[in-house]
Amino acid sequence: MMGNTSCRTGIAGALVFCATGAGAAEHVKIDAADTGFMIVATALVLMMTLPGLALFYCGMVRKKNVLATMAQGAAATAIVSILWFGLAYSLTFTGDGAIFGSFERMFFNGIGLDSVSLFAKTIPELLFAAYQMTFAVITCALVGGAVADRMKFSAFCWFCVLWLFVVYVPLAHMVWGGGWLQSFGVLDFAGGTVVHINAGVAGLVAAYMIGNRQGYGRENMSPFDLSLAVVGTGLLWVGWFGFNGGSAFGAGSRAVFAITATHLAACAGAVVWSTIEWIERGKPSVLGIISGAIAGLGTITPASGYVLPWHGVVIGALAGLVCFYFCTAIKTRLKYDDSLDVFGVHGVGGILGTLCAGIFATAALSVGPDTPNGISGLIEGNARQLGIQAVGVVVTIAWCAIGTALVLKAIDLISGLRVSADQEREGLDLSMHGEAIHQ
Repeated sequence: MMGNTSCRTGIAGALVFCATGAGAAEHVKIDAADTGFMIVATALVLMMTLPGLALFYCGMVRKKNVLATMAQGAAATAIVSILWFGLAYSLTFTGDGAIFGSFERMFFNGIGLDSVSLFAKTIPELLFAAYQMTFAVITCALVGGAVADRMKFSAFCWFCVLWLFVVYVPLAHMVWGGGWLQSFGVLDFAGGTVVHINAGVAGLVAAYMIGNRQGYGRENMSPFDLSLAVVGTGLLWVGWFGFNGGSAFGAGSRAVFAITATHLAACAGAVVWSTIEWIERGKPSVLGIISGAIAGLGTITPASGYVLPWHGVVIGALAGLVCFYFCTAIKTRLKYDDSLDVFGVHGVGGILGTLCAGIFATAALSVGPDTPNGISGLIEGNARQLGIQAVGVVVTIAWCAIGTALVLKAIDLISGLRVSADQEREGLDLSMHGEAIHQ
């Protein structure tokens, strides 16, 4: 499958999923417990988009754009899933190219009842493909939050199609599918680069290219219903157990460590963000509590399977601090209108978390056939890993920024990116979908 040695580590003490050379991997029997666990994890990650992200996002836009915001998540789910089945999975997780995979698994060709992926050898390959599909879905859906209230629905649909192949697929192959960043040694357990930096940078580029909302900085942009956003946060929080825990690809100790670090990071992010608000503004806002939790969740993601529980607390606390200032002081200074702070939370959190993986990675959690001594970070004496992580961050930012700009420019030439001024004032629910929420 791959011309070089590569692995995405699995459960400590059970399996490390590795492939060496281009030859076929030895047969490993599909495990019922791992399969059951991964079915649940796949459902949890899909739940993160529908309905988790839909509720989280729609609760923070204005009433006239609630349905349109939800429609973006539904569209991303449908469009990306079909494209993943047709071609994207094959280009991501087969072949030995440095940037792209092969056409070997187009339309899931060749996947049988006993097929397993070289990246997850105790679950059916079809389940592995479905699990990875949910990651591609939520990454595309996340970007929509940065341009909420003003992007054409048709433009967003085209964005899902083009961005998936130009940006997401090659980056996922580079980091997870045997490409050059994986060979270089970049650690990304569950999506710090592929999902969070990717979505955050794409959102920032889109916000700049499409421009600010009418009245931004002058008119009231208050959320429609924060109670919906709180419910959405809860669904995302629980779903993240599948997102990070499932990236162990089986039911074992490493999944438990990842889930525990994930939960503690979310708690620490919520506490720190809301505490800063309490000190600076006199009151801790509900929006601040849920924003801090999401920042903690996004930031722990790339490190979750490599770190101990107390590391999760530290990483979450850093997320609450750093992401708060990016979403407030720095965003104001740079004057960009990222409607739902996709860059400030996910982009900045992904960068911070990817670097933290190089600091806190613990060898004991990643011992396996290909890594007999595990993978250590800076605090265990391996400063080189932090440098490798920094390279991964820079490459991800550059690839995503350039690719996103090209995709958006192409869409702008084809159909335009932004609704008209009248449509924006009317609201996207009516102007794009002919529907509205009534009292």
